[in-house]
Amino acid sequence: MPDRADTVAAVKLQALEAEALTAIDGAAHAAALHEARVRYLGRKSALKLALREVRDRESGMALNAVRERLESAVAAREEALRRAELDRTLAEGRVDVTLPGERPERGHLHLITQIRREVEDIFLGLGYEVYDDREVETVEDNFTALNFPAWHPARSRRDSFYLDEGETLLRTETSPSQIHVMQTREPPIYMVSIGRVYRRDTIDATHYPIFHQFEGLAVDRGITLADLKGTLLHVMRQLYGPDRRVRFRTHFFPFTEPSMEPDVSCMTCGGEGCPTCKHSGWIEMGGSGVVDPAVLEYCGVDPEEYSGFAFGMGLERTAQLRHGVPDIRYLWEGDLRFSRQFGW
Repeated sequence: MPDRADTVAAVKLQALEAEALTAIDGAAHAAALHEARVRYLGRKSALKLALREVRDRESGMALNAVRERLESAVAAREEALRRAELDRTLAEGRVDVTLPGERPERGHLHLITQIRREVEDIFLGLGYEVYDDREVETVEDNFTALNFPAWHPARSRRDSFYLDEGETLLRTETSPSQIHVMQTREPPIYMVSIGRVYRRDTIDATHYPIFHQFEGLAVDRGITLADLKGTLLHVMRQLYGPDRRVRFRTHFFPFTEPSMEPDVSCMTCGGEGCPTCKHSGWIEMGGSGVVDPAVLEYCGVDPEEYSGFAFGMGLERTAQLRHGVPDIRYLWEGDLRFSRQFGW
């Protein structure tokens, strides 16, 4: 017959179980259920402390049975609360499918792509062909064919991105496309090559290591510097409008002779001088000139019969001038606050 102490312990255990079940079943939300679990099943709960002091088999079995019943009650209440929350969400989140839905935001082309397509349209209107060529080039087509001497700084690893010991590199301009065409086709040639190019430029308001170029080439009988100037004036008026000032400065490039640089008045300061134009009032657009006879000979074109002109400009700088973008880095950061300004 059980003694008085065992009877008292059993009564206390029943009372503890009843109290715990009442708290668990009465938990109205997840936080209250968690509190009840910690109070009755936690490490410092009366049940866990009693289990640590068990010295006989019968007491251990009784305490473990209570623990299992409480854990089952907690799991059942947790599931009931989850279902109640799901029912509430479904009831409150009903959607009238007969109402018009929210129209998704429509995307648009990046500003550089927009400028590229406009440039393509301008040259197609002039009768030029558009070429999109490879971005990995040989040193021969990128430099040697374009009359760059062996000592030219552009050949240095400090200026260009080489992919091996000195045979291949990321193209520094799209001019190699012109070499490919002249080596495989007979004149007349009227083409524009467009794409990404890579240089080890220090990043600032008008320079970036990756940028886009469009380069034009015309090879035919009787082409002169006047034809080049007329073509550039037409292109710039189409891109920037008749109000933007344009100037041509004499310059030197290995692949053209004579050579000149076209500049456009700064869109930020109107020619007064600012950080964007390095306080000069002008922004350099690229290079141009009459194709050097040595380049024609290298490509198998007779310079006594044919002449030509070539020019190259940057799409990013074109975008800057067109839209008053003060810093070229905005075009590469991917900030939607900037990009959304140029939607259609």
